[in-house]
Amino acid sequence: MLELGCGTGNLSLRLAANLPKAALTLVDASAEMIALTRSRLGHARVPATARDEFITTRFEDLTLPAGSFDLVVSSISLHHVEDKGALYESIHAMLRPRGRFCFADQIRGEPESNHELNWRRWLDFCAEPGHCSREEIASLLDHAAAHDHYTTLSDHFALLSRTGFSEIDCIWRNLMWGIVTATSV
Repeated sequence: MLELGCGTGNLSLRLAANLPKAALTLVDASAEMIALTRSRLGHARVPATARDEFITTRFEDLTLPAGSFDLVVSSISLHHVEDKGALYESIHAMLRPRGRFCFADQIRGEPESNHELNWRRWLDFCAEPGHCSREEIASLLDHAAAHDHYTTLSDHFALLSRTGFSEIDCIWRNLMWGIVTATSV
């Protein structure tokens, strides 16, 4: 299994718990996040598996052998990638036939008015008491403006299809958040 953007390891820990015999390859651009996830996973797996691999790199720079994985996952990371078509080609190449690619991420609404409405609703939720401070919301907006590249669901589907994926579906969506699955052929 390959996880793109392991971050603090929340998804990594769930994958390890639900698929204890699986070898995990965890990727993040942040050395600090890789170290944290390695530590958390080491404490969670008894015994820790030497099959797990930790790679510090950007997704766009990742090169792994073709047909290496049965499953590629990502959670709230792909919106940082501008050229998703090239990334999807790389992921497709790394998957074995009938391998699965599943990601949860922020999805751009269509038309633009829906995107703006989804953002407004998300920011309203963040502003509710106990959720986020004004400073945290300002930081979120600054980060989004500087680093995020939102893609519409129809563009995700077109890019995945063009790359050779099939069985493409959005299995859950709420405002700007969604989960997409696809199968390599």
